[in-house]
Amino acid sequence: MMETFYASPAVMTNGSREIFSSDVSECISESPFLDGVIFEEDGEIAGYAMLAHSFSTEFGKRCIWIEDLYVAPEHRRRGIGGEFFKWLDESFPGHVFRLEAERENTAAIALYEKCGFKEIGYFEMIK
Repeated sequence: MMETFYASPAVMTNGSREIFSSDVSECISESPFLDGVIFEEDGEIAGYAMLAHSFSTEFGKRCIWIEDLYVAPEHRRRGIGGEFFKWLDESFPGHVFRLEAERENTAAIALYEKCGFKEIGYFEMIK
């Protein structure tokens, strides 16, 4: 699923097996920085999310970056995303949640807005 997600227009890079392996290793370790979430439906893996933990000095509270959020096409529009965001709110009260989205991904943006997310309009840079 990570290979499919990173090959999609939802992200800017294609990733690599080395990166995916590092991500999974970090998720299953004792690391306080990254959590992995698996979505299941009818006993089948339906998708996953990666949550990076930090602190937002801008908002003065703990922050969770939703790094990856993927639901397999055959499991979409069944409420999995909405349930994930409900779980996130219940599991991490008082946190600020951030995520990135491609403007063309209108279905995902509609879900995010329905779950209370708003565009903040930042220009992002990376080195």
